[in-house]
Amino acid sequence: MTDTNDAHGRQLPRAFAADISADLAAGRAVELAEVYALDAVSDAEREAIEAYINAAPEAERQAFYERVRQARETLAATFTAEEEPPADLFDRIVAQLPAHPANVRKDAPAGPAAVPPVTDQLSAARERRDVRRRSAGMRNWLIGVAAAAVIALGGVGVGAYVANQNDPLTQVLQAQDVRQATVEVSGGGTAIVSIAPSKDALVVRMKDVPPPPEGKVYQMWLIPKDGTSPVSQGLMDAEALSKPAVVKGIHSAAALGITVEPAGGSTAPTLPTVASATLNA
Repeated sequence: MTDTNDAHGRQLPRAFAADISADLAAGRAVELAEVYALDAVSDAEREAIEAYINAAPEAERQAFYERVRQARETLAATFTAEEEPPADLFDRIVAQLPAHPANVRKDAPAGPAAVPPVTDQLSAARERRDVRRRSAGMRNWLIGVAAAAVIALGGVGVGAYVANQNDPLTQVLQAQDVRQATVEVSGGGTAIVSIAPSKDALVVRMKDVPPPPEGKVYQMWLIPKDGTSPVSQGLMDAEALSKPAVVKGIHSAAALGITVEPAGGSTAPTLPTVASATLNA
């Protein structure tokens, strides 16, 4: 996160969502979901967010759009009018909006009340700074409205300082009972399996694993404790190898297995497995 300086040259932390590109560079795309859902971004910022999310790992992309959905549904439920609003509601809302300078007509008479023109670079710089602050103020106000609405419904928090509660990847990796198992992969590399029984999920991350052979994919399987048939948990092609994969519903499984299958996957694993990890503690 970049910093800004105050009038005395001291560094101040930059406000969240004031610079969308910086937030994306810091990997905070999921935390921008509510700002995106509220349409509190410019067209260029929206394009930047969408480009980032479209190229993001599947888990991060799902977490982002889930938070967008929840934010929109929460606001829709919160602001659905069930009765006539108070007569002073509009005035109360306007009173909370960031201040904006009054527009001065070109034909307005000159006088003490007229706004002086910007005549030097310093004044121009100050004006640009004020515009940025007002823009950030409006954006933060919108975030605050969303946060108040969500909190009122007892839902997920909104804004910069709320953890990624809906991100399955984060939930697993930050679980108190998470444990890791590193297993060798036939053909090279390792699979790092992070297991969180309290979240009923695990995360698989491949390290230095070569791409599957031409026309093949890696396929993940949960091996049930009761001895029934393995259950497919998705495919990993060459591109997906660099991205973490979340596997849910592990409470009834004894192990995770990875096999090499034809492109498109198989209905049953082709043995032997190239990697396997026991899920029991």
